Amino acid sequence: MWRLNKVRHKVGRQGGSLEEIRLKRREHEKALRQARRDRQLVSKRLLLNEDEEQQEVTMDTDPGEQDVVSLFHKLQHCGPEKEAHLKALSKSLRDPSAQLTFIKQENSMHLLVGLLTGTNAQCRLQAVRCLHELSHSPHPNVTPACLPATPYLLTYLSGQSTKFTELCLYTLGNLCPDSDVVKEKLLAQGIIPALATCIENQRHNLAVVEAVGFTLSQLLQAKDAAEKIIPMVLASSLPSHLLSVLTPDPKFSLGPAIECAWCLHYLTCSNMDNRALLAYGALLQCSSLLVSLGGAVAKGDKEEGMELLVCPLLRCVGNLLSSCPVEDLSAQVRDGRLVVALCALLQAYFKTRPALARESAWVLNNLTAHSVAFCSALLILNLVPGLIQLLPFSQGINTMILRVLANIAYKKKEFCVQLAQLGLLSALCATLKMADQEMVTLSLDVLFMLVVSSTQVAEEFVRQGGLSLLEAIQYNSEGEMRRRATYLLEHHLQSHSSYCSVENIPCS
Repeated sequence: MWRLNKVRHKVGRQGGSLEEIRLKRREHEKALRQARRDRQLVSKRLLLNEDEEQQEVTMDTDPGEQDVVSLFHKLQHCGPEKEAHLKALSKSLRDPSAQLTFIKQENSMHLLVGLLTGTNAQCRLQAVRCLHELSHSPHPNVTPACLPATPYLLTYLSGQSTKFTELCLYTLGNLCPDSDVVKEKLLAQGIIPALATCIENQRHNLAVVEAVGFTLSQLLQAKDAAEKIIPMVLASSLPSHLLSVLTPDPKFSLGPAIECAWCLHYLTCSNMDNRALLAYGALLQCSSLLVSLGGAVAKGDKEEGMELLVCPLLRCVGNLLSSCPVEDLSAQVRDGRLVVALCALLQAYFKTRPALARESAWVLNNLTAHSVAFCSALLILNLVPGLIQLLPFSQGINTMILRVLANIAYKKKEFCVQLAQLGLLSALCATLKMADQEMVTLSLDVLFMLVVSSTQVAEEFVRQGGLSLLEAIQYNSEGEMRRRATYLLEHHLQSHSSYCSVENIPCS
């Protein structure tokens, strides 16, 4: 199944601590991606130079501002050491104060652009490294200073080496979120068609595909993305290329799939009409990959980083399901094993990653809301008992599961009888005692459908002591909960047991 393959562009620097640097880098990028699970996150990436010496591996080097000034003056004069000076400058520019010092030098960016567009390939590479370091700056005024280089960075997305293309892409991705002016310039300069061409030409190059996904995701998180950016993306070939990356090919790295899945998530959660993505087969592709991932998780195969792909896929499927016309659902989701996969993810993550479990239940809710077939599948495949067992767990998991069970109960009276036989009544007796008002209200709604469906179900609820629970709700609750409990008692359960309305019993 999925393996988090080691890709060339994930390298650190040379030396005895090379593996330690790689590990730190992976942990840092993993933390950034994990943060996206619960909120959109604009982040910057810094590609490490793979040929630096061991003594200079730390990211917090402070070479001093005078070094930058000295190197700048040296670079103004031609000579055989220009490449070495550029390499030293890229290292010096890791210091935030040095970044400010550099952009304040007269014609500093003009110098870098000249080297970037020159005939010396190694100088071009080192020049783009310098720009990459500047793009990673925490100072907002550094980004606009890089604007003169952006047309060339876009031009170089085709025809250059993998290393050079990666640096251009991550530099552009870092520049996108810092300034509206830079973002507008990049859009006007054609960054969307440039990314589409790049991923099309380099679709077999995993490092470049991942970098394209990162840069696009930075753009898609802009506040005005729905108005200015997403229509351009949907009109391009990018959606089809993003979807082509979402394949359960065991030789394919997780990194590109994660970045492309987040891009699709930002597209589906916008206010735009998702019919275009549905026409591309996005729901079919994303749900098929979820089936594969769920199957792997069910077998105990939890690859490191897999959850970082599961999260955006769940959100894509959930959003697309809510946009999919009911009559097209069976054509868009052809694999009935999707319910099995969602339940497997629920069971796998409800303790360790409750946010993922909640999202799995949310997708299951959207899937069963308008589909008798998928509701029936949950019963036929004996998946309901596992859902019922999760009702005691909070953090939004139990409320979403109860909605799924309500979807099933709403579809057919026969389903209500089956739910009762599977132990839902006793579970409802427990949820009716919860302090969570939403859980109690949902429990009353599900209970209503069950007792109305069959006299035997109503009698079984009474035998399990359900009347006293409803009477307690009448005593201690207000508003909707009290009205629901009263209605059940007076209209559907009175004939099954003699009781007095609490409103007619004086307080003792």
